[in-house]
Amino acid sequence: MLTYPIAGKTVFITGATGGIGAATARTLHSRGANVVLADRGIDATSALARDLGGDRTLALSVDVTDSAALADAVDRTVDRFGGLDVVFANAGIAADPPATIATIDPAMFERVVEVDLLGVWRTVRAALPHVIAARGHVLVTASVYAYFNGMTNAPYAMSKAGVEQFGRALRAELGIHGASAGVLYPGWVHTPIAGAAFGSNDITTRMREIAFPSLLGKAIAPTPVADAVVRGIENRSARVMVPRRWVPFSALRGVLNPVTDLIAERHPELRRLLRRLEESVGPTGKSPQTDSPR
Repeated sequence: MLTYPIAGKTVFITGATGGIGAATARTLHSRGANVVLADRGIDATSALARDLGGDRTLALSVDVTDSAALADAVDRTVDRFGGLDVVFANAGIAADPPATIATIDPAMFERVVEVDLLGVWRTVRAALPHVIAARGHVLVTASVYAYFNGMTNAPYAMSKAGVEQFGRALRAELGIHGASAGVLYPGWVHTPIAGAAFGSNDITTRMREIAFPSLLGKAIAPTPVADAVVRGIENRSARVMVPRRWVPFSALRGVLNPVTDLIAERHPELRRLLRRLEESVGPTGKSPQTDSPR
């Protein structure tokens, strides 16, 4: 496909006030795009819109689990800017505190899937007629957890694997309309959603250090992710992987996954830490839990 310059395009972003969302909004706005900031809190989206300044922003309070609210947000976007060219379905949460499948609060498990997987579906479905009409682009946020073992983070990982499949299917289907879709695969990024693996939970921080050695376990700032997102949109890329050191692991997942799964299953220290985590949560999974934005 031909490249797709972002200047003058209208981009709808969910999870817009989180680390990746806000950084992407800033980069898009600086490149001349109209930016629609959709997130659950109107105060936060309004503050970001004021910070960006100008007439090319629209702040909205939207819950991605609410189809009617998303449809209304899309209508308001079209009324304001005359159309909708790009949707970036980026809203996401993770269970906090982390827990195993046996001990997680079932309501929390289902909430994560509701936001991270079904929220992507609802967001894209609401925007899709306009994106098709504009021959535009859809970008959905998956993760390296789409193909890496998701122990202690199962609802997040299974949602991201589903998002990957959703984005791949969507790209094939949009081709007949002259539109496109892509999947974003961030590695570790310094955002609240990664906090449990970087100090806020001692057990999962140590597990990350064991399971993701060397450079794989290092987090990057949101800004390089935002730069990669904008390049991916403008190139209509099928896959946006950032940082690039994760590319071989995705390409070789059929070979590496059985090996990493075996390590996760048998590593003595990981097994000890998993037992500690289960003991800290307890069999009911009722420890205090909150949404952690991306």
